[in-house]
Amino acid sequence: MKPDAAAFPVSSSADECDRLDLLDVALFVRAALLANVSAAGREFGLSPAVASARIASLERLLGARLLHRTTRRVSLTQDGEVFMARAEALLDAASAARASVGRGQAEPQGRLRVSMPSSFGRQHVSPVIAQFLRRYPGVSVDLRLTDTIVDLVDLVDAGVDVGIRLGALKDSSLVARRIAVNRRVICCAPSYLAERGTPRHPSDLARHECVILSGQRDWSFVTPTGPLTVRVGGRLATDNGEVIRDALLAGFGIALKSTWDVAPYLRSGELVTVLDTYPLAETVAIWAVYPSRAFVPPKTVAFIDFLAAHFGDPPYWDADPQ
Repeated sequence: MKPDAAAFPVSSSADECDRLDLLDVALFVRAALLANVSAAGREFGLSPAVASARIASLERLLGARLLHRTTRRVSLTQDGEVFMARAEALLDAASAARASVGRGQAEPQGRLRVSMPSSFGRQHVSPVIAQFLRRYPGVSVDLRLTDTIVDLVDLVDAGVDVGIRLGALKDSSLVARRIAVNRRVICCAPSYLAERGTPRHPSDLARHECVILSGQRDWSFVTPTGPLTVRVGGRLATDNGEVIRDALLAGFGIALKSTWDVAPYLRSGELVTVLDTYPLAETVAIWAVYPSRAFVPPKTVAFIDFLAAHFGDPPYWDADPQ
C-alpha cells in the first residue's frame, strides 16, 4: 500500500529529533518493497537525496543499519528484516487509528492480510478479490493461500488480520464469525459404483476404497439407532482436497467432500452422492476468525461482510440453478 504522506506529519524541531517519524518509517517500508530508495522517495514527493537522508536519519535514530545499498538496488539487512515486520504493523496501526474516527469510520483503509485454504481461496475468493478492491480503494490485500491451519499465535505473529477456516472451529481463543454453511456429502463417480457397488449403510464403507483427507479416517453419521462412527480405509491419503477430487473424478474411491468443492460435478453428474439418508454427525461451517481485541479495523469488517454477502445463505454453490 502506498502510504498517504499527508497523514504522517514530519518532525522537524530539535526537541522532537529523537522521536520516530512515521513518514520515515513509511519511506523505509516502500524503499524495501521497491528495492529502490529513489523510487520510494518519488512516491512521497521527495528527491533521491532527501529520501536517502531521511532513511539515514531513521537508521541513526534506531542505532542500526536497515538497508544494504548498491548503485542498482537496496536490500534489507538482518536488522532491517526485524524492523520491517514491526514497521508494517506500526503503519497499519496508524491507518486503523485514523480510520476509527471522523470520516475514516466509513472509509476502510490500510493493508489487509488474509489467510485461507488454497483450494477454497482459488475457487471462491480469487475471482472476486478485484471487485472488493474496487469497492474499497483505500484497502490493499495480502492474500495468503495455505493448507496449514493458522492458530492464534501464528495469526498474530504473521500479522494476519483475518483467517478463513473450514470445518469445526475448536480454537476458542479466536473471535469467529460464521460466513457460510459448509455442507458435506459422501460422493464418488458413477463408474466407481458400477465397479464396486453402492454402499447402503455407513458400515458398508469399511469395505470400500475411501480417499482420506489428512488422516481423517473416522467418519461419523446419525442413524436411526444412534450415532455411528466408521473407521474407513483406503490406499490414497492426502492433505490436499484437489487431489481427492481428481481421484474421485477418475473413478477411484469414495470420499467425504464439501459441496463448495464438488457442487459443479454433482450437477453435471460426474459425481454422485451416496448414503444421503444418513446425515453426517458433525455440523461444520466456513468461518472468518481474527485475534480477540477490542477494536476490529473497518477494513477487516468490510472484508468479512463482503465475503458473507458474496457467498449468500444458502451459499451460491448449493443454490438450485435457475
